[in-house]
Amino acid sequence: MKLELRQVSKSFGSRTVLSGLDLQVQAGEVVSFIGSSGSGKTTLLRCVNLLEPIDDGAILLDGEEISQIGLDPNPIRRRIGIVFQSFNLFPHMSVQRNITLALTQVLGKSPEEANDSAKTLLARFGLVEKIDSYPDQLSGGQQQRVAIVRALAMNPEVLLLDEITSALDPELVGEVLDVVRELKGSGITMLIATHEMNFAQEISDRVCFLDGGRIAEQGQPKQIFASPTDDRTKQFLRRVNFK
Repeated sequence: MKLELRQVSKSFGSRTVLSGLDLQVQAGEVVSFIGSSGSGKTTLLRCVNLLEPIDDGAILLDGEEISQIGLDPNPIRRRIGIVFQSFNLFPHMSVQRNITLALTQVLGKSPEEANDSAKTLLARFGLVEKIDSYPDQLSGGQQQRVAIVRALAMNPEVLLLDEITSALDPELVGEVLDVVRELKGSGITMLIATHEMNFAQEISDRVCFLDGGRIAEQGQPKQIFASPTDDRTKQFLRRVNFK
């Protein structure tokens, strides 16, 4: 699996959010995107998942352009999962049904197969006792972990994580980040938009600093956080009190 963005641009009205952005991601790589609010992190992930159409450039998956106009996005979204900062669980469905709905209706699995998959994943992440609960009966951290399980149940090749801890109380952040640590060990490709600098430093194979819709600097975490070369990267890290 190889994901590639070539000169991708995206605007909302007169506001340019992504501007000629280039990126290549290899199978199994974990890439984190850092930068100020409005720098384009979330929009980048939404464009990769085809939730937002791009205005110019191309997005390729294994050499095939997936961003072309008129292409059915659903087969691509089965390969590229996304987890949102606001959980987006169906409030009227149990944890089990939240996970199994797409398995039965999109992948065509039998209810028995879907339920087995849900139980296995929930057990893997310490949530099997919540299988019959509803979202409003869960903590924010538990809801976010269920949202990650729901995305993983589709067996995606790429997992996009969009500020998955920003809606959580500080004491709940750790349990969600532990899930991501476990996922890194499984070898899944991940693109992560995050404000958690220490976590980005720990988990990433590569860190990209976004500024004005472009990747101003990228490199291994040690280089980015210990000795950034771009002035904007230095300013950003000082502003978030990383240094």
